[in-house]
Amino acid sequence: MKKIIDINSLTREMKLLLLLVQSDDDSLFGEVDFDNIDWNIFLELVYHHRLYPLVYTKMKRIGTEVPERVLDKLKKQYQENTYRMLNLCSEMERVVNALETEQIKTLVLKGPVLAESLYGDLSLRTSKDLDIFVPIDELDHVKDLLIKEGYVFKKDLPPVLNEWKWRWHHVSCIHHQSAIQIEIHWRLSHDSGKEPSFDELWTRRRRSNLTSKPVYFLGNEDLFLYLITHGSRHGWNRLRWLVDIDKMLSNKVNEGNLISLLDKYSSKQLAGQTLILLSELFNSTISKEFDPIMRNNHSRRLARYAFVFIKEMINLENSEPSFKYQLSLKTWLQKINFLLRRMHPDSLDRNIIHLPKGFFFLYFLLRPFLWVIRKLKRITVIS
Repeated sequence: MKKIIDINSLTREMKLLLLLVQSDDDSLFGEVDFDNIDWNIFLELVYHHRLYPLVYTKMKRIGTEVPERVLDKLKKQYQENTYRMLNLCSEMERVVNALETEQIKTLVLKGPVLAESLYGDLSLRTSKDLDIFVPIDELDHVKDLLIKEGYVFKKDLPPVLNEWKWRWHHVSCIHHQSAIQIEIHWRLSHDSGKEPSFDELWTRRRRSNLTSKPVYFLGNEDLFLYLITHGSRHGWNRLRWLVDIDKMLSNKVNEGNLISLLDKYSSKQLAGQTLILLSELFNSTISKEFDPIMRNNHSRRLARYAFVFIKEMINLENSEPSFKYQLSLKTWLQKINFLLRRMHPDSLDRNIIHLPKGFFFLYFLLRPFLWVIRKLKRITVIS
């Protein structure tokens, strides 16, 4: 397959980072010109992509070629991350057990369970918070319980016509003492259309090996679908997400089940984008079963998009290409559905103009004007 990414356009520092995360063969580093590496730029890349645990453990083996100050900085980050992950793991078990006591089913999406499942070691992956997935009809119960456990929820804008159920996908809270953050999900992704239900995911759940009390997380193929949806939405801005997928593929997934799942939820183009990036950035070996997905023009176009975001370290949440890119991720049917949903009023509209409940229907008429006002305000703030 013809290459669609220009690896030669990357900096020396980025090429070194890619080499570190893609290979366990230390002999390959004999070809690296360490004298011409700008170590400040290299460290900036490592921190941005949240790869310091992996990079530190590999660079430690390389030895004298790496400046001591670089190893010291990476070691400090590695140790702090290990401590943070142990705390997250302990809190994860405590919270999940408290929910289980109330007979609330939970699935942990990422965090410590993902680190252990993919890397076999808590210390080799970073996580800033816990993501816990619950049935939507248990959401109020979960929030009440977490408040009793010492968590404080961010103040949400009042909903308009219940749009939060499909437009948003999680609420956030933080512990008032430990400062540990938890995101409570009732959907895997926001405003993304059709996705597996909680009950469907629960039937394919796995139990984590990390804890003595039961903690469950997503089945292999469901986890793949969730991770590519999350990574693609953010333009794969952090290489850590691609490393996760690479680890998943090396641990083997059921290709037939995965392709069926991707087809069911119209996500083949997202998988294609991901697999192209892995193949060309990491030299990953991709099963022939995925060739049709990777040869798809939609997948290839999305991979080119994401390469720019990776190369330029563009944060899509604060950039102009965001809306155009988010739309490009979707199939034609998903685009139509997405644009129709965009015409539905949301809580931010109520923040601009407050109407009594009996006049909520007017938000539908005012929606285009309120959307323009919000965009103009945002542009003013950015400029």
